[in-house]
Amino acid sequence: MSGNASFTYRDTAIVSIAHVDAPEVVTSDQFDERLAETYERVGAQAGLLENLAGIKERRWWPEDYTFTEAAAAAGAKALEASGVRPDEIGLLVDTSVCRDRLEPSSAVTVHHLLDLPSWCINFDLGNACLGFMNAIQLAASMIDSGQINYALIVDGEGSRYTQEATLRRLTSPDATMADLFAEFATLTLGSGGAAAVIGRHTDNPGSHKVIGGISRADTSHHNLCVGSLEGMRTDTKGLLDAGLDVSKLAWGDADEWGWLEADRYIMHQVSQVHTSLIVERLGIDPAKVPLTFPMRGNVGPASIPITLSLEIGKLDAGDRVILMGMGSGINAAGTEVVW
Repeated sequence: MSGNASFTYRDTAIVSIAHVDAPEVVTSDQFDERLAETYERVGAQAGLLENLAGIKERRWWPEDYTFTEAAAAAGAKALEASGVRPDEIGLLVDTSVCRDRLEPSSAVTVHHLLDLPSWCINFDLGNACLGFMNAIQLAASMIDSGQINYALIVDGEGSRYTQEATLRRLTSPDATMADLFAEFATLTLGSGGAAAVIGRHTDNPGSHKVIGGISRADTSHHNLCVGSLEGMRTDTKGLLDAGLDVSKLAWGDADEWGWLEADRYIMHQVSQVHTSLIVERLGIDPAKVPLTFPMRGNVGPASIPITLSLEIGKLDAGDRVILMGMGSGINAAGTEVVW
């Protein structure tokens, strides 16, 4: 018995998807230059971010640019691409990990910036790097049940503050090799925004039907990656090993669903090591896995929609697309979309 949680939908589709890139490019070489003295002192080698993780650069927002502004900018693009009016949106979900405050929700600011109607339900949904996928599931359930006609899902992530704080710690004279390893994953993060309009497939010709998906959890690993805006400490190998195991469990019925013959796999973008190992573990054709982490890093829950947005021009009508990822905690999930 696989233990998978599975779900299917009757008439839900991705009407549009869009992303926004942060404007400032920050290379891994720049990080290595700032860490040069620490590397020499603790006996570490430069180049791990690019040579091991495969991340050449990531992006930063300007210092005064907020996460909600990034989410709203992506939301505006998705709305424009969809042709759906703002007053038709019945649900707004902000899935951002990054947030400046505990309350009110990030969603209320995005709701205001986009001038959405008073009858638009709005709230945050957080689940590490799987929040955007969870929001698609929630929106699909509400659309299929007739509660709403359209949902707007947004996400805005920024790594600048966290990475600058991390670099300050790692360049201090008391930083150790253990600190470098514990905070290595923080330096792989990136910045960006993404959004999708979700609606009924029958009401939106040319939309991309969401078929359904699966999820699986092993929360015994909830302490392997713990973070805030001040920093993130990760047991990188432990998280990778556990994540691969949970992903394999979630993938248990993939052959029955024909997912091994899909046309594209839009994976959460973490690193070269993570991607190579999960492709091998699940038996996926690596040629069908587009990569965005080399130039954007790990953009958290925005990663999957950003990668899908960048792949739109290469997809044909009828292509089977599997959105898939795992989030700290650990949860793993996959969702099938017919393009």
